[in-house]
Amino acid sequence: MSAHRGVVSIGLAGGLGPEAIGRLAPAIERAGFHALWVNDTPGGDSLAALAAAAAVTERLTLATGVIPLDRRPAAEIARALRGIPEARLLLGIGSGGARHGALDLMREGIRTLRDHTAARIVVGALGPRMRRIAVEDGDGILLNWLTPDAARDQSVELHGIAPRTHVALYARTALDAGARGRLEIEASRYGEVPSYAANFARLGFGPLDTVLPPSGATLRDGVETYTAGVDELVLRAITASDDLEAYEGFISEVAAQLA
Repeated sequence: MSAHRGVVSIGLAGGLGPEAIGRLAPAIERAGFHALWVNDTPGGDSLAALAAAAAVTERLTLATGVIPLDRRPAAEIARALRGIPEARLLLGIGSGGARHGALDLMREGIRTLRDHTAARIVVGALGPRMRRIAVEDGDGILLNWLTPDAARDQSVELHGIAPRTHVALYARTALDAGARGRLEIEASRYGEVPSYAANFARLGFGPLDTVLPPSGATLRDGVETYTAGVDELVLRAITASDDLEAYEGFISEVAAQLA
């Protein structure tokens, strides 16, 4: 995969809401990013946000990263897809907090969604069994909190199983000193989630080893290292505050540094 170079996208928090994300989406499209990813939380409906983004953009891929099936069943997701063009939608789903039957929940969820939409389906996955479902039953995978080496190794493994699968990766990104505290809080929160803590222990690194820009290097250097190994790198924006100006500044600064 040495000749491979993945695309770069922007990830925003669903909690920003449809109005704010609808205002930010055109800037993301104008800057030339591949996609807008929005996560789904109890206080942040990713599909409502993407519908707002779809109304004000023309080409931008619109992705959910990811909708937990234990909280929003597949049939409910299917009913909420109005307003998002299927050809532009990358529907990311995960098992959420399901402790038992997570693999069956995912397989059934994919089958249900296939019956209702032609959108591509990607699966948020940590362990090897869920990763295999992502590329065999789904159209791809969303990886999270991985170093470039770990991301490349998993990408090679997954493309070996399904050569045409799509491997995307979230990387938390903070560009100014004022955002560093929020980045560290985010990393600490994930480091305490049992499934992620076990994954970090298996792989031998911590969450702060996976963030951008890397220590002692530029954002461009970090992005190039990641995109050498995955099909899509999603820069999950961490800003000093959640006002629109902070995110607009993030988008323009990333575009300038990667130009």
